[in-house]
Amino acid sequence: MKLKKPKIPLFILASLLFGLKTYFVYRFMFNVELDNNMQEFILFINPFVSAFLLFSLAVWFNKSSRQMKFLRYSMFIATFIIFANLVFYRQFTDFITIPQLFMGSNMSDLGSSILTLIKPYDILLFADVILIWFISKRKEEDLAVSYQKRGKVFALAMSLLLLAGNFFLAEMERPQLFTRGFDREYLVKNIGLFNYHIYDIIQHSRAESKRVFADGNELNDIEKFINENVKIDDKKSSMFGAAEGKNIIWINAESLQSFVINNDVNGDEVTPFLNDLIEDEDTYYFENYYEQTGQGNTSDSEFLVENSMYPLSRGAVFFTHGGNEYHAFPEIIKKEGYTSSVLHANNGSFWNRFQMYDSLGFDHFYDEKAYEVNEENSVGWGLKDKPFFEQSIKYLQSMEEPFYAKFITLTNHFPFELEEEDQSIEPYNSNSNTLNNYFPAVRYMDEAIEGFFEQLKATGIYEDSIIVIMGDHIGISANHNKAMSKYLGKEEITPYDQVQLQRVPLFIHIPGDGNGKTISKVSGQIDMKPTMLSLLGIDVSKDIYFGNDLFAENRKGYIALRNGDFVSDEYISTAGICYDRETGEPVKAAESNTSDTNDNSNACSTISEKVQTELQHSDDIIYGDLLRFYDFK
Repeated sequence: MKLKKPKIPLFILASLLFGLKTYFVYRFMFNVELDNNMQEFILFINPFVSAFLLFSLAVWFNKSSRQMKFLRYSMFIATFIIFANLVFYRQFTDFITIPQLFMGSNMSDLGSSILTLIKPYDILLFADVILIWFISKRKEEDLAVSYQKRGKVFALAMSLLLLAGNFFLAEMERPQLFTRGFDREYLVKNIGLFNYHIYDIIQHSRAESKRVFADGNELNDIEKFINENVKIDDKKSSMFGAAEGKNIIWINAESLQSFVINNDVNGDEVTPFLNDLIEDEDTYYFENYYEQTGQGNTSDSEFLVENSMYPLSRGAVFFTHGGNEYHAFPEIIKKEGYTSSVLHANNGSFWNRFQMYDSLGFDHFYDEKAYEVNEENSVGWGLKDKPFFEQSIKYLQSMEEPFYAKFITLTNHFPFELEEEDQSIEPYNSNSNTLNNYFPAVRYMDEAIEGFFEQLKATGIYEDSIIVIMGDHIGISANHNKAMSKYLGKEEITPYDQVQLQRVPLFIHIPGDGNGKTISKVSGQIDMKPTMLSLLGIDVSKDIYFGNDLFAENRKGYIALRNGDFVSDEYISTAGICYDRETGEPVKAAESNTSDTNDNSNACSTISEKVQTELQHSDDIIYGDLLRFYDFK
């Protein structure tokens, strides 16, 4: 039977409805920054271009029932992709990548965290799907189309022409857009969420092929770059060997950000113990220390610390490259007689820790099976921090010295659930429950760490140890900027402020040292491996790393963030703007002796080029598993 000629083809109606919905999500549910009218225009047209390209494929089905079925299911799947990205964005202010889809086993541990990110009104995202589903069932013959072959080709050609126009405008607005794939927000707002996912698939395929074709020759350029731009002179810092032979007790303080240090809420100190620790004569406190993680969060911070290499811009190295060859901190200190352990009362398979810890050279991993966890002593993601430290002491006492023991806390984790009896201070009062509940959770962790210090002293472990406390990554994402600006007393959180909020505390406490102080130099998690080796008096003459000893004089002067932004002694580069690090004001090009007075990014261009090269070299090492070719002897 010949199909009737429709008045309004359903694929056109589906494209309009879906495009409008997607634009609404872009504009009002994703926190996408728009700098000018052209960006607004591109953001508006790209969902319609993507929708037309997808739904116009229905015309290639000759039977009306197949056309309608294609439209129904493709619209549902596409909407679910938007929904999944929206839920993910609410927590991470980022978009899903292909490697994260292979991390699905992590989802089973997320539990209540995901439920807090799903809103009742999200069901409205599927309203147009229900409408199309209903009318396609009722008006199947009237809404299907029957095109000759040239009509089908014309529909496809029109789709591709619109797509090319979208890409052309995007490239005009953001030159080298496709070579800056680490900036996912720019990709989404310029080419759309669905084209971004296609681009991500292509990038993933290219990355996976790098290991197959790698032969080790790539290391020549990497070593040359490191020798010229990263490694400092052979002069050892004044702290070289300051902790030689001591045990290392490392505390990964979950989601601890620097803005709570020496600060209060409702008139109460948020971190009284850590505040006092800063003033301790045996403590070195780094107040401009930045987290540099990507999508792997805590696992990325571990990767940075142990390897002095950057995490990947897509997915988590722990998951995607857990079987690579590394030359990590635990492996190096093992040759000096150290044993190493990780203590974390969570599912051991989360973030693929079992495999990755073996690759990094850890000797033991005490996961949740090593602890007594019940309903009374657990909350949120698992065992509360106080019983976690209390139950861990017996493991520390049994370790052969010298040892390296890394503790990963859990309580101060999104969504920052905490029972009333565990709250020593009142929550904050703002429009964000996440920020409100963050303060009591941080205070609880502060108390847990204080109790742990007392236990270390009581058992005699304290005096023979160096204790490092580090915030692993941010806890409050940009989605809570309105509440954050209220707490910080600002009119708004600017891109400059957003980078500054990536500062996390770093305490290096050396009992008996007596020379502790607050250090203001710019530093980051990439610096911890060379710093710790220096403190232990271990001189590694041949190694691949991208950080510097925190106590050295001639540091490289900048730290790279995983998204390509950077912080230097003078500047902060983010969102295409070069800021003065001290004042937070955009830097005029004239201040950097350039002729282009309209482009304030010139002040940061020299460092930016090094940052991009550094990130790329680190990625090349991981994707190609290049350290398997490197002779560390």
